[in-house]
Amino acid sequence: MSQLILLRLAANDGTGMKTMIKNTILALLMVSLPLTLAAKGDANSGKEKAKVCEACHGLDGKSVDPSYPNLAGQHESYLQKALGDYRSGRRTNPIMAGFAGPLADQDIKDLAAWYSSQDGLKDLSIK
Repeated sequence: MSQLILLRLAANDGTGMKTMIKNTILALLMVSLPLTLAAKGDANSGKEKAKVCEACHGLDGKSVDPSYPNLAGQHESYLQKALGDYRSGRRTNPIMAGFAGPLADQDIKDLAAWYSSQDGLKDLSIK
C-alpha cells in the first residue's frame, strides 16, 4: 500500500497534492474509526449483572468455595475470552454454558470490566 502511495506521489506533478494528502488522511481515519468506537465494558453495569454469579464466585469475585475460581482482579481480556468461549461452546462446562449462553457481547464486556476492577489477582488464595 505504501508503494502505491509513493508511486502516486512520484507521478504527481504537484497539482492535486493537497487533495491526495487529504484523501490519504481521510482513508486512514476511516480505517481506524471502528477501533475507537468499540464498546468498552462498564464496571457498574457489570456489578449489577454479576448478581447471578455471586453464588459461586462470591460477592466481589472472590470465591468462598475452592471448586470455583476467583474472578476478582483477573485480566479483563482473559475474562472476555473465557466467557465468549463458554457462550460459543469452545470451552465446556455445563454450569457455565447455561449462564454464558444468553449473554450479549456487551454483557460479557461489562462483567469482565467489573471483575477486573476488583482486587484479587495478587492473592489468589481463598480466605
